[in-house]
Amino acid sequence: MHPPRIALRPFSSPPPSRIAILPSAPLPRRRLGLAATTLLLAAPLLPLAACAPAAAQRGALVADFADLAERVQPAVVNIAVTSEQRAEIPPELRGTPFERYFRDRQRNRRQEVMGAGSGFVIDPAGYIVTNNHVVGNASKVVVALQDGSELTARVVGTDELTDLALLKVEPRGPMVAVPWGSSSAARVGSWVLAAGNPFGLGGTVTAGIISARGREIGAGPFDDFIQTDAAINPGNSGGPLFNPAGEVIGINTAIYSPSGASAGIGFATPSDLARPVIEQLKRDGRVERGWLGVSVQDIVPEDGRAGRRGVMIAGIERNSPAGRAGLRQGDLVVAINGDRVETSRALVRTVAAIPPGQTLRLTVVREGRERDLPVQVGRRPSAG
Repeated sequence: MHPPRIALRPFSSPPPSRIAILPSAPLPRRRLGLAATTLLLAAPLLPLAACAPAAAQRGALVADFADLAERVQPAVVNIAVTSEQRAEIPPELRGTPFERYFRDRQRNRRQEVMGAGSGFVIDPAGYIVTNNHVVGNASKVVVALQDGSELTARVVGTDELTDLALLKVEPRGPMVAVPWGSSSAARVGSWVLAAGNPFGLGGTVTAGIISARGREIGAGPFDDFIQTDAAINPGNSGGPLFNPAGEVIGINTAIYSPSGASAGIGFATPSDLARPVIEQLKRDGRVERGWLGVSVQDIVPEDGRAGRRGVMIAGIERNSPAGRAGLRQGDLVVAINGDRVETSRALVRTVAAIPPGQTLRLTVVREGRERDLPVQVGRRPSAG
C-alpha cells in the first residue's frame, strides 16, 4: 500500500458539509458523497493550562495522555481486508442488446479490492470488535497487532443495523484486551482518546472531548451516537474511543466532513448499545431483536393531544404481535413495562432490546383512558 499523500492547503470557504460513514482507508468510500481525501493543516490546540482553573476545581485536569495511550494501544489493531467485486453494468448499456454481452464477459471476472480499518481486542482469547462496513463482504481479513505480527481473522458475525462486527483470531498466547466502559456515564465535556489506523497510519491516537450525546445522523433505526472532536478519519472505522480510565465507551464509525478528513466532528457508537450486540454475536453469531409489527409516529401539537406525550400507533401489520395483542391504530403508547416512552426511536430501541418470545406490558391511551396490554414480542425480520 502506498503511503497517503498529505496535501496542505490554506483554509477557505468549505463546500457543503456531509455525514460520511468512515470507510476502510483505500476502499471505495461508503459515504454520502465524500470528496477527495486530504489532510488539512489545522490551528494548534490551546495548551491544557488554559483550561486549568475550571478543571482543577473538579480535580479532572488531564496533563498527559501518554500513560493511557501506552496502556491501551497493545489492544488496538489494524485490519486489512481483501474483497472481490464484480464490475457494475454501465447505465448506458442497461436495456440494450449489449447488456447480455457485458454480463457474459464479466461473469468470471472479479476485481480484487483492498481496504484497511481499525479494531480492538475485547477478549484475550482473540475476539476483536470493528465496524460491519470495514469487513463488509470480505473474502480475507488480516489483523495486524502493535508488535507487527499478523493473524488471519474469521468473521464471527455482523450486525448491519448497528454497523458492528466481531472477528476471531487464533493467537499464539493471551492477547491484551481492553474493558468496556459505560457510555451512559460519560458526560459532555469529558476527555476521550481515539485510537486506530487513519489513512493507513497505524498506531495513531488523538484526544478530544465528548461534544454531545444522543446524535441521530440517519445511519439507522438505532442511531444514538456520541459526538466527539477527537480527530478521526477514514481508516479509523471500528477503532475504540476510550475514557480516561482506559475503558471503551464508543466505536468510531462516522464523520461530519466537507473534505473527507476530520473536521472536528466525529461519531462513535456508544458502548451501552454495542456491548449487548457483541455479546450476542459472540454467543450466537447473529443478533435477534424484539418486534411488534407496528408503524409509529411521535405526537406533535397538531395532533390535538399536546398534553399527552407518547408514541402513536400509525399502522399495524397483519398477523403481527401487536395485532394479536389487540393494539389498534390510533392508540397512544405512553409506557413500556411501566417506564415512560415519549419518542418513536425510544420505543423501537426498547422493544428491540427485549428477546423474542418474552411478554412486555404496553400502557396505551385509548378513548381518553389508560389501559395495559400484554404483548408477546416477536422476532424482528432480518431485513431490519
